[in-house]
Amino acid sequence: MATRDELIEELMKGYEKPEDLIGEKGLLKDLMKRLLERALQGELTHHLGYPKWSPAGKNTGNSRNGKNKKTIKGEFGEMEIEVPRDRNGEFEPVIIPKGQTRFDGFDDKIISMYARGMSTREIRDHLKEIYQIEVSPEFISSVTDSVMEDVKEWQNRPLDPVYPILYLDALMTKVKDQGHIINKAVYLAIGVNMEGKKEVLGLWIEKTEGAKFWLQVVTELKNRGIKDIFIACVDGLKGFPEAINAVFPKTEIQLCIVHMVRNSLKFVSWKDRKAVATDLKEIYRPATVDLAEKALQAFSAKWDGKYPAISPSWRNNWANIIPLFSYPREIRKVIYTTNTIESLNMSLRKVIKTKSSFPNDDALKKILYLALNNIEKKWTMPLQNWAGAMNQFLILFGDRVPLGPN
Repeated sequence: MATRDELIEELMKGYEKPEDLIGEKGLLKDLMKRLLERALQGELTHHLGYPKWSPAGKNTGNSRNGKNKKTIKGEFGEMEIEVPRDRNGEFEPVIIPKGQTRFDGFDDKIISMYARGMSTREIRDHLKEIYQIEVSPEFISSVTDSVMEDVKEWQNRPLDPVYPILYLDALMTKVKDQGHIINKAVYLAIGVNMEGKKEVLGLWIEKTEGAKFWLQVVTELKNRGIKDIFIACVDGLKGFPEAINAVFPKTEIQLCIVHMVRNSLKFVSWKDRKAVATDLKEIYRPATVDLAEKALQAFSAKWDGKYPAISPSWRNNWANIIPLFSYPREIRKVIYTTNTIESLNMSLRKVIKTKSSFPNDDALKKILYLALNNIEKKWTMPLQNWAGAMNQFLILFGDRVPLGPN
């Protein structure tokens, strides 16, 4: 029997240029076709329980019944293969399932690299270096474009009836629009469900925000199944209070402490960030409004000389901050936890910062959706102190809290 090396030597006879190996009519494509067809025949043999031409197949009630031609796409471009059939129509191929037109070779690798923010050129270079395979930018785009159906399904999936807390966050990025590169905002809705687990409810890309835009967003959330939101934490988004009160009139709106802290730290040098962040906690963590006001005065006395913009920004927004102190400590803790938004924001920025701009909205949606998928896999535990918060939600919101399955 010929060794593996001898077989390769025999196959490589006549090889003169790369196209002979990996081109449209190259050896690898022909081998892939034959291997897939052989694998499909093997699957059918396993399904029927006897090999082709075997007398064991007599009177079994099922048999081979010709083949169908099927065109699949993969790293070798398009390829036509023959898929065997059984007479009863019960055969379900595994290697290339019914309805699947793409053979996932490097596809999953490409999507994984794209989700980490790698550019088309970086993906091409990586595949060439590791696998000695050259793929075109068009092929990479076609692979990542296949994600868009998943994006649409995700954006329209049914949601839970009740979310105790809703956060809204925004990322700014550059997108090509009608031939011009402009700034666009990506708005993210992050819900905390009845189990205390975080969930990204959707993303929306817009040039401008306003009551009309936010009305579309909250109406979409309602149409997808949400019946009630207890507290919406927002960052002074224009038109949002009017919009959410039109659709969810019982929702209480709280200026997001996370965003207040984030905006404050923009003014602070790196060496002072930890100290300033610690002192800001003294403003939003006291038990009463009076204690919070004293903490703000102390912060002002300590930091106004170096960072004069911070304390005025808190004073200007004080009326929208202090509703926080009407909630019990257990609810306040889960509202102002910075991990919910900050870790998400940081992870997404890490992905999109590799690109100076995006060619269109869909390209931006693809990479954000894939990144969010990776992030949400880690969101397996409820927010800290959630049990205590739920007890307080029961007291404050009474019969609005569902006691049975959500």
